[in-house]
Amino acid sequence: MMAHRAELIAVGTELLLGNVVNADARILSEKLAELGIDVLYHTVVGDNPARLREALELARSRVDIIITTGGLGPTYDDLTKQTICEVFGRKNILRPELEEWVRGVFVSRGREMTENNLKQAYLPENCTVFLNENGTAPGCAFCEGGVHVLMLPGPPHECELMFTTGAEPYLRALSRDVIVSHTLRIYGKGESEVESLLYDKISGMTNPTVAPYAKPDECMLRVTAKAESREAAEKLLSPVLDELMSVVGEWVYGVDVDSLEQVCLDLLKRRGLTLAAAESCTGGLIAKRLTDNAGASKAFLGGIVCYSNGVKANQLNVPWDMLNELGPVSEPVARAMAEGARAAIGTDYAVSVTGLAGADPDEFGNPPGRVYVGLATPEGTTVKKCDFGARTRDHIRQQSANTALDMLRRALQ
Repeated sequence: MMAHRAELIAVGTELLLGNVVNADARILSEKLAELGIDVLYHTVVGDNPARLREALELARSRVDIIITTGGLGPTYDDLTKQTICEVFGRKNILRPELEEWVRGVFVSRGREMTENNLKQAYLPENCTVFLNENGTAPGCAFCEGGVHVLMLPGPPHECELMFTTGAEPYLRALSRDVIVSHTLRIYGKGESEVESLLYDKISGMTNPTVAPYAKPDECMLRVTAKAESREAAEKLLSPVLDELMSVVGEWVYGVDVDSLEQVCLDLLKRRGLTLAAAESCTGGLIAKRLTDNAGASKAFLGGIVCYSNGVKANQLNVPWDMLNELGPVSEPVARAMAEGARAAIGTDYAVSVTGLAGADPDEFGNPPGRVYVGLATPEGTTVKKCDFGARTRDHIRQQSANTALDMLRRALQ
């Protein structure tokens, strides 16, 4: 891997007060890991020059890459640039080309520019400039005493784009080697289980390396190799990926994919198939996750949120006798919901979810967290009984949606 170690320093009192979540740290840590750069420390410091100076002095003593986020704007408390220049002995100078660029941004947006915005046209001397395509505060990078300092804006949408367009090329140029990563997305096994299954295989690896990561309700394996070319790196990765798949392939829903719902939509579209959803306790979450993807309408035709027994009976033809005798949280009801949605909307496949996302058991003896997930297909209908435990409503609903999508994915594959 790149022999570089990084520290992220987020600047902003609002972060310490809890008013704003430090989303930049997550975004940058993930992207730096893909470059083979180890992030050793996350630091958050308020809008205070003395404390920022202390943080910078400590960081330069223990890493060779410092990335700051925030404090690049036009207001009095945006002090990141000035403080960094003081610590690293650089002049903070006005860049005429940046003054023209900042003024042009305001003109293009039809806004009047106040003179304090000129502060954003000042950057350390002899630095690499990163233009801000989503805002008005440019970022930059320079190297002093063997330490690379990169300054990025605080708003996450600005920070992420500037990293991609400016910081990432700068960091890649620090090494002649090519870093290539592939990510295995896993559902059905947690991070500790996956690591236990693979420990003997991955614990001693140096190139490629395999790192497990816990994500909300799922797990990832990132496999990274360094070589003189992409082709050479891929040759190193190929046997490792094959070996990993031989152990955990049953639970891998995709390689280098964004989400379980994206995989399901791609499989449906590839085969010219359609999907419907009948949702009780998930309240439309499956439909929401599917339609977050562009082009979902080519495969997902619609859903019915059937929170009440009346909607289950009237819209999905679930028999009233079944609902009254067995209760809405039962295997036969989940089966009838999936088959009813498939018939009502006219699709090839349909998923259904009915369960308890609250904190109390129901009158039929179902405990909190019990969920039945159905899948109706041209070949028949299957139902899975899940017990997610007395967790939060959001956890139960997300896990229910994941289970439905994973059942669909397995049927399609």
